[in-house]
Amino acid sequence: MTDRAPQPVDRQLPTEESRDLLVLVREIAQREIRPRAAEEEETGRFPREVFTLLSESGLLGLPYAGESGGGDQPYEVYLQVLEELAAARLTVGLGVSVHSLACHGLAAYGTKEQQAAHLPDMLGGGLLGAYCLSEPAAGSDAASLTTKAVRDGDDWLITGTKAWITHGGVADFYTVLARTGAPGAKGITAFLVPGDAPGLTAAVPEKKMGMKGSPTAQLHFDGVRVPDSRRIGEEGQGFTIALAALDAGRLGIAACAIGVAQAALDEALAYALGRKQFGHPIADFQGLRFMLADMATKIEAGRALYLAAARLRDAGKPFSRQAAMAKLFCTDAAMAVTTDAVQVLGGYGYTADFPVERLMREAKVLQIVEGTNQIQRMVIARHLAGPETR
Repeated sequence: MTDRAPQPVDRQLPTEESRDLLVLVREIAQREIRPRAAEEEETGRFPREVFTLLSESGLLGLPYAGESGGGDQPYEVYLQVLEELAAARLTVGLGVSVHSLACHGLAAYGTKEQQAAHLPDMLGGGLLGAYCLSEPAAGSDAASLTTKAVRDGDDWLITGTKAWITHGGVADFYTVLARTGAPGAKGITAFLVPGDAPGLTAAVPEKKMGMKGSPTAQLHFDGVRVPDSRRIGEEGQGFTIALAALDAGRLGIAACAIGVAQAALDEALAYALGRKQFGHPIADFQGLRFMLADMATKIEAGRALYLAAARLRDAGKPFSRQAAMAKLFCTDAAMAVTTDAVQVLGGYGYTADFPVERLMREAKVLQIVEGTNQIQRMVIARHLAGPETR
Protein backbone atom coordinates (compact mmCIF):
# COMPACT_ATOMS: atom_id res chain seq x y z
CA MET A 1 0.00 0.00 0.00
CA THR A 2 1.20 3.54 -0.73
CA ASP A 3 1.06 6.39 1.75
CA ARG A 4 -2.17 8.33 1.83
CA ALA A 5 -1.94 12.08 1.31
CA PRO A 6 -2.28 13.79 4.71
CA GLN A 7 -4.97 16.31 5.49
CA PRO A 8 -3.43 19.78 5.00
CA VAL A 9 -2.53 21.44 8.28
CA ASP A 10 -4.27 24.78 8.85
CA ARG A 11 -1.19 26.97 9.12
CA GLN A 12 -0.87 30.59 10.17
CA LEU A 13 1.65 31.92 7.66
CA PRO A 14 2.81 35.55 7.76
CA THR A 15 2.55 36.51 4.06
CA GLU A 16 0.80 35.59 0.84
CA GLU A 17 4.21 34.63 -0.57
CA SER A 18 4.73 32.12 2.23
CA ARG A 19 1.25 30.69 1.71
CA ASP A 20 1.98 30.21 -2.00
CA LEU A 21 5.27 28.59 -1.03
CA LEU A 22 3.50 25.98 1.10
CA VAL A 23 1.14 25.22 -1.78
CA LEU A 24 4.17 24.57 -4.01
CA VAL A 25 5.78 22.34 -1.39
CA ARG A 26 2.60 20.29 -0.99
CA GLU A 27 2.31 19.84 -4.73
CA ILE A 28 5.90 18.61 -5.00
CA ALA A 29 5.43 16.32 -1.99
CA GLN A 30 2.24 14.86 -3.40
CA ARG A 31 3.55 14.43 -6.94
CA GLU A 32 7.26 13.65 -6.57
CA ILE A 33 7.99 12.43 -3.04
CA ARG A 34 5.15 10.58 -1.32
CA PRO A 35 4.23 8.10 -4.11
CA ARG A 36 7.74 6.60 -4.18
CA ALA A 37 8.65 6.89 -0.52
CA ALA A 38 7.79 3.38 0.70
CA GLU A 39 9.40 1.55 -2.23
CA GLU A 40 12.56 3.63 -2.26
CA GLU A 41 13.04 3.39 1.51
CA GLU A 42 12.67 -0.38 1.28
CA THR A 43 15.31 -0.61 -1.45
CA GLY A 44 17.56 2.04 0.12
CA ARG A 45 17.48 4.36 -2.88
CA PHE A 46 18.69 7.92 -2.31
CA PRO A 47 16.45 10.37 -4.23
CA ARG A 48 19.11 12.78 -5.48
CA GLU A 49 16.82 13.98 -8.27
CA VAL A 50 14.33 15.20 -5.65
CA PHE A 51 16.98 17.41 -4.07
CA THR A 52 17.86 18.73 -7.52
CA LEU A 53 14.18 19.58 -8.03
CA LEU A 54 14.00 21.26 -4.62
CA SER A 55 17.07 23.33 -5.48
CA GLU A 56 15.60 24.36 -8.83
CA SER A 57 12.40 25.31 -6.99
CA GLY A 58 14.29 27.52 -4.55
CA LEU A 59 13.64 25.26 -1.55
CA LEU A 60 17.20 24.39 -0.47
CA GLY A 61 18.15 27.85 0.73
CA LEU A 62 14.93 29.22 2.18
CA PRO A 63 16.21 30.77 5.46
CA TYR A 64 19.19 32.49 3.82
CA ALA A 65 19.58 35.90 2.20
CA GLY A 66 18.32 36.38 -1.33
CA GLU A 67 21.51 38.21 -2.34
CA SER A 68 23.39 34.95 -1.75
CA GLY A 69 20.92 32.75 -3.61
CA GLY A 70 18.64 32.06 -0.66
CA GLY A 71 14.90 32.45 -0.27
CA ASP A 72 14.75 35.30 2.29
CA GLN A 73 12.18 33.36 4.32
CA PRO A 74 11.88 33.56 8.10
CA TYR A 75 12.65 30.44 10.08
CA GLU A 76 8.98 30.25 11.02
CA VAL A 77 8.17 29.53 7.36
CA TYR A 78 11.23 27.39 6.58
CA LEU A 79 10.43 24.99 9.43
CA GLN A 80 6.87 24.50 8.23
CA VAL A 81 8.27 23.60 4.81
CA LEU A 82 10.50 21.01 6.52
CA GLU A 83 7.48 19.60 8.33
CA GLU A 84 5.60 19.17 5.05
CA LEU A 85 8.57 17.48 3.38
CA ALA A 86 9.21 15.17 6.33
CA ALA A 87 5.55 14.14 6.42
CA ALA A 88 5.96 12.95 2.83
CA ARG A 89 9.37 11.31 3.40
CA LEU A 90 11.78 11.87 6.27
CA THR A 91 14.81 11.19 4.05
CA VAL A 92 13.89 14.36 2.14
CA GLY A 93 12.84 16.56 5.05
CA LEU A 94 15.83 15.65 7.18
CA GLY A 95 18.08 15.93 4.12
CA VAL A 96 17.00 19.53 3.56
CA SER A 97 17.60 20.28 7.25
CA VAL A 98 21.12 18.78 7.07
CA HIS A 99 21.89 20.75 3.92
CA SER A 100 20.78 23.96 5.65
CA LEU A 101 22.95 23.05 8.64
CA ALA A 102 25.95 22.58 6.31
CA CYS A 103 25.40 26.06 4.84
CA HIS A 104 25.02 27.82 8.18
CA GLY A 105 28.70 28.26 9.04
CA LEU A 106 29.62 30.01 5.80
CA ALA A 107 26.42 32.08 5.75
CA ALA A 108 26.87 33.29 9.34
CA TYR A 109 30.67 33.45 9.75
CA GLY A 110 32.19 33.51 6.26
CA THR A 111 33.77 36.58 4.69
CA LYS A 112 31.89 38.48 2.00
CA GLU A 113 34.35 37.09 -0.55
CA GLN A 114 33.74 33.50 0.60
CA GLN A 115 29.99 33.97 0.58
CA ALA A 116 30.02 35.44 -2.91
CA ALA A 117 32.23 32.61 -4.19
CA HIS A 118 30.32 29.67 -2.70
CA LEU A 119 26.87 30.44 -1.32
CA PRO A 120 24.95 30.89 -4.60
CA ASP A 121 25.83 27.35 -5.69
CA MET A 122 25.32 25.95 -2.20
CA LEU A 123 21.89 27.53 -1.79
CA GLY A 124 20.42 27.37 -5.26
CA GLY A 125 22.93 25.83 -7.66
CA GLY A 126 22.01 22.19 -7.29
CA LEU A 127 24.71 21.31 -4.76
CA LEU A 128 23.99 19.18 -1.68
CA GLY A 129 25.81 19.58 1.61
CA ALA A 130 26.69 17.59 4.72
CA TYR A 131 27.92 18.44 8.20
CA CYS A 132 30.96 16.75 9.75
CA LEU A 133 31.23 17.11 13.52
CA SER A 134 30.82 13.64 15.09
CA GLU A 135 33.58 11.05 15.15
CA PRO A 136 33.77 7.38 16.18
CA ALA A 137 34.92 8.40 19.69
CA ALA A 138 33.42 11.90 19.82
CA GLY A 139 29.62 11.99 19.75
CA SER A 140 27.89 13.80 22.61
CA ASP A 141 31.33 15.03 23.72
CA ALA A 142 31.98 16.73 20.40
CA ALA A 143 34.69 19.00 21.83
CA SER A 144 36.95 15.94 22.17
CA LEU A 145 37.18 15.42 18.39
CA THR A 146 40.60 14.36 17.10
CA THR A 147 40.46 14.96 13.33
CA LYS A 148 43.41 17.30 12.73
CA ALA A 149 44.07 20.15 10.35
CA VAL A 150 47.74 21.09 10.06
CA ARG A 151 49.10 24.18 8.32
CA ASP A 152 51.10 23.62 5.15
CA GLY A 153 51.92 27.01 3.66
CA ASP A 154 48.71 28.61 2.46
CA ASP A 155 46.84 25.32 2.84
CA TRP A 156 45.64 22.98 5.55
CA LEU A 157 46.03 19.19 5.56
CA ILE A 158 43.08 17.43 7.20
CA THR A 159 43.50 13.91 8.57
CA GLY A 160 41.06 11.83 10.57
CA THR A 161 37.68 10.10 10.48
CA LYS A 162 34.20 11.54 10.81
CA ALA A 163 31.22 9.34 11.69
CA TRP A 164 27.44 9.28 11.30
CA ILE A 165 27.54 11.71 8.40
CA THR A 166 24.17 12.15 6.69
CA HIS A 167 24.81 12.37 2.91
CA GLY A 168 28.25 10.91 3.52
CA GLY A 169 29.65 9.93 0.12
CA VAL A 170 26.98 11.72 -1.94
CA ALA A 171 27.37 15.33 -0.79
CA ASP A 172 29.01 17.97 -2.98
CA PHE A 173 30.52 19.82 -0.02
CA TYR A 174 31.15 19.20 3.66
CA THR A 175 31.40 21.64 6.56
CA VAL A 176 34.15 19.99 8.59
CA LEU A 177 35.20 20.68 12.17
CA ALA A 178 38.86 19.81 12.80
CA ARG A 179 41.41 20.35 15.54
CA THR A 180 43.96 23.06 14.79
CA GLY A 181 45.09 23.77 18.34
CA ALA A 182 45.17 22.46 21.90
CA PRO A 183 42.66 19.90 23.22
CA GLY A 184 39.21 21.21 24.06
CA ALA A 185 36.63 23.42 22.44
CA LYS A 186 38.98 26.36 21.78
CA GLY A 187 41.28 24.35 19.51
CA ILE A 188 38.70 23.60 16.79
CA THR A 189 38.37 25.29 13.39
CA ALA A 190 35.74 24.97 10.64
CA PHE A 191 36.49 24.30 6.96
CA LEU A 192 34.47 24.05 3.75
CA VAL A 193 35.70 20.91 1.97
CA PRO A 194 34.69 19.93 -1.59
CA GLY A 195 33.08 16.51 -1.88
CA ASP A 196 35.57 15.44 -4.56
CA ALA A 197 38.72 16.56 -2.69
CA PRO A 198 41.66 14.12 -3.20
CA GLY A 199 42.19 11.99 -0.10
CA LEU A 200 38.53 12.15 0.97
CA THR A 201 36.75 8.80 0.86
CA ALA A 202 33.48 7.46 2.25
CA ALA A 203 33.01 4.09 3.93
CA VAL A 204 30.16 1.73 3.13
CA PRO A 205 26.93 3.33 4.43
CA GLU A 206 25.63 2.15 7.79
CA LYS A 207 22.86 -0.45 7.84
CA LYS A 208 20.06 1.28 9.76
CA MET A 209 16.65 0.35 11.10
CA GLY A 210 15.05 3.31 9.34
CA MET A 211 15.78 6.05 6.81
CA LYS A 212 17.41 3.48 4.58
CA GLY A 213 17.20 5.82 1.61
CA SER A 214 19.40 8.39 3.36
CA PRO A 215 23.09 7.38 3.28
CA THR A 216 24.87 7.65 6.63
CA ALA A 217 28.57 6.89 6.43
CA GLN A 218 32.00 7.46 7.91
CA LEU A 219 34.27 9.83 6.03
CA HIS A 220 38.03 9.32 5.96
CA PHE A 221 40.35 12.30 5.49
CA ASP A 222 43.84 11.25 4.42
CA GLY A 223 45.82 14.46 4.19
CA VAL A 224 42.99 16.30 2.42
CA ARG A 225 44.43 19.61 1.19
CA VAL A 226 42.18 22.61 1.75
CA PRO A 227 43.27 26.20 1.00
CA ASP A 228 43.09 28.70 3.83
CA SER A 229 40.50 30.57 1.76
CA ARG A 230 38.11 27.74 2.68
CA ARG A 231 38.61 28.20 6.42
CA ILE A 232 35.33 29.43 7.94
CA GLY A 233 35.72 32.03 10.67
CA GLU A 234 38.85 32.48 12.75
CA GLU A 235 41.19 29.74 13.87
CA GLY A 236 39.79 28.24 17.07
CA GLN A 237 36.29 29.57 16.40
CA GLY A 238 34.99 26.29 15.02
CA PHE A 239 33.21 25.02 18.11
CA THR A 240 31.32 28.30 18.50
CA ILE A 241 30.28 28.00 14.85
CA ALA A 242 29.23 24.39 15.42
CA LEU A 243 27.07 25.19 18.44
CA ALA A 244 25.34 28.08 16.65
CA ALA A 245 24.53 25.79 13.74
CA LEU A 246 23.22 23.09 16.04
CA ASP A 247 20.82 25.49 17.78
CA ALA A 248 19.20 26.20 14.42
CA GLY A 249 19.50 22.58 13.30
CA ARG A 250 17.65 21.31 16.36
CA LEU A 251 14.63 23.29 15.27
CA GLY A 252 14.86 21.55 11.90
CA ILE A 253 14.82 18.16 13.63
CA ALA A 254 11.82 19.25 15.72
CA ALA A 255 9.88 20.26 12.61
CA CYS A 256 10.74 16.99 10.87
CA ALA A 257 9.57 15.06 13.93
CA ILE A 258 6.18 16.78 13.87
CA GLY A 259 5.91 16.00 10.16
CA VAL A 260 6.48 12.30 10.82
CA ALA A 261 4.01 12.36 13.71
CA GLN A 262 1.38 14.14 11.61
CA ALA A 263 1.76 11.55 8.84
CA ALA A 264 1.29 8.76 11.39
CA LEU A 265 -1.83 10.40 12.87
CA ASP A 266 -3.31 10.86 9.40
CA GLU A 267 -2.82 7.17 8.66
CA ALA A 268 -4.20 6.07 12.03
CA LEU A 269 -7.28 8.27 11.74
CA ALA A 270 -8.05 7.14 8.17
CA TYR A 271 -7.73 3.51 9.23
CA ALA A 272 -9.86 3.97 12.37
CA LEU A 273 -12.66 5.56 10.37
CA GLY A 274 -12.65 2.81 7.76
CA ARG A 275 -12.02 -0.31 9.88
CA LYS A 276 -15.17 -1.91 11.36
CA GLN A 277 -15.38 -4.27 14.32
CA PHE A 278 -18.53 -5.36 16.19
CA GLY A 279 -20.54 -3.56 13.50
CA HIS A 280 -18.98 -0.11 14.07
CA PRO A 281 -15.93 1.82 12.88
CA ILE A 282 -13.23 1.33 15.50
CA ALA A 283 -13.06 5.14 15.73
CA ASP A 284 -16.37 4.87 17.65
CA PHE A 285 -14.71 3.16 20.61
CA GLN A 286 -13.72 5.46 23.44
CA GLY A 287 -10.36 3.84 24.14
CA LEU A 288 -9.23 4.46 20.60
CA ARG A 289 -10.78 7.92 20.37
CA PHE A 290 -8.79 8.93 23.43
CA MET A 291 -5.58 7.64 21.80
CA LEU A 292 -6.23 9.73 18.71
CA ALA A 293 -6.98 12.78 20.85
CA ASP A 294 -3.72 12.38 22.76
CA MET A 295 -1.77 11.95 19.52
CA ALA A 296 -3.25 15.11 18.04
CA THR A 297 -2.57 17.07 21.23
CA LYS A 298 1.10 16.08 21.27
CA ILE A 299 1.44 17.18 17.65
CA GLU A 300 -0.22 20.56 18.19
CA ALA A 301 1.87 21.21 21.31
CA GLY A 302 5.09 20.29 19.51
CA ARG A 303 4.26 22.46 16.52
CA ALA A 304 3.53 25.43 18.78
CA LEU A 305 6.81 24.89 20.64
CA TYR A 306 9.05 24.80 17.57
CA LEU A 307 7.26 27.78 16.01
CA ALA A 308 7.63 29.82 19.20
CA ALA A 309 11.38 29.11 19.18
CA ALA A 310 11.58 29.99 15.47
CA ARG A 311 9.91 33.34 16.10
CA LEU A 312 12.49 34.14 18.76
CA ARG A 313 15.24 33.35 16.26
CA ASP A 314 13.58 35.50 13.60
CA ALA A 315 13.39 38.37 16.08
CA GLY A 316 17.12 38.10 16.82
CA LYS A 317 16.52 36.96 20.40
CA PRO A 318 18.25 34.09 22.24
CA PHE A 319 16.58 30.79 21.46
CA SER A 320 19.05 28.07 22.46
CA ARG A 321 16.99 26.87 25.44
CA GLN A 322 13.78 26.86 23.45
CA ALA A 323 15.48 25.01 20.57
CA ALA A 324 16.59 22.26 22.96
CA MET A 325 13.08 22.08 24.43
CA ALA A 326 11.53 21.85 20.97
CA LYS A 327 13.92 19.14 19.84
CA LEU A 328 13.34 17.16 23.04
CA PHE A 329 9.55 17.44 23.11
CA CYS A 330 8.86 17.05 19.39
CA THR A 331 11.04 13.99 18.90
CA ASP A 332 9.68 12.27 22.01
CA ALA A 333 6.20 13.10 20.75
CA ALA A 334 6.98 11.62 17.33
CA MET A 335 8.14 8.37 18.93
CA ALA A 336 5.00 8.17 21.07
CA VAL A 337 2.60 9.08 18.24
CA THR A 338 4.09 6.65 15.72
CA THR A 339 4.05 3.84 18.30
CA ASP A 340 0.39 4.55 19.02
CA ALA A 341 -0.35 4.64 15.29
CA VAL A 342 1.00 1.10 14.95
CA GLN A 343 -1.25 0.08 17.85
CA VAL A 344 -4.32 1.64 16.23
CA LEU A 345 -3.74 -0.43 13.10
CA GLY A 346 -3.15 -3.57 15.14
CA GLY A 347 -1.59 -6.41 13.18
CA TYR A 348 -1.75 -4.39 9.96
CA GLY A 349 0.34 -1.69 11.61
CA TYR A 350 3.12 -4.22 12.12
CA THR A 351 3.32 -4.98 8.40
CA ALA A 352 5.08 -3.09 5.63
CA ASP A 353 1.78 -2.87 3.73
CA PHE A 354 1.00 0.25 5.77
CA PRO A 355 3.50 3.09 6.34
CA VAL A 356 3.13 3.43 10.11
CA GLU A 357 5.75 0.77 10.89
CA ARG A 358 8.25 2.69 8.73
CA LEU A 359 7.30 5.96 10.40
CA MET A 360 7.88 4.41 13.84
CA ARG A 361 11.33 3.15 12.81
CA GLU A 362 12.20 6.55 11.37
CA ALA A 363 10.99 8.47 14.42
CA LYS A 364 13.54 6.73 16.63
CA VAL A 365 16.56 8.34 15.00
CA LEU A 366 15.17 11.81 15.66
CA GLN A 367 15.66 11.28 19.40
CA ILE A 368 19.37 10.68 18.69
CA VAL A 369 20.61 13.00 15.93
CA GLU A 370 21.96 16.53 16.53
CA GLY A 371 22.30 15.89 20.23
CA THR A 372 20.52 13.04 21.97
CA ASN A 373 17.49 13.93 24.04
CA GLN A 374 19.56 13.33 27.15
CA ILE A 375 21.94 16.04 25.92
CA GLN A 376 18.94 18.34 25.30
CA ARG A 377 17.93 17.91 28.93
CA MET A 378 21.46 18.89 29.98
CA VAL A 379 21.30 21.99 27.78
CA ILE A 380 17.93 23.02 29.23
CA ALA A 381 19.08 22.41 32.80
CA ARG A 382 22.19 24.53 32.29
CA HIS A 383 20.01 27.41 31.13
CA LEU A 384 17.88 27.00 34.25
CA ALA A 385 20.44 26.22 36.97
CA GLY A 386 23.80 27.11 35.44
CA PRO A 387 26.73 24.78 34.70
CA GLU A 388 27.27 21.68 36.80
CA THR A 389 29.52 22.32 39.82
CA ARG A 390 31.10 18.86 40.00
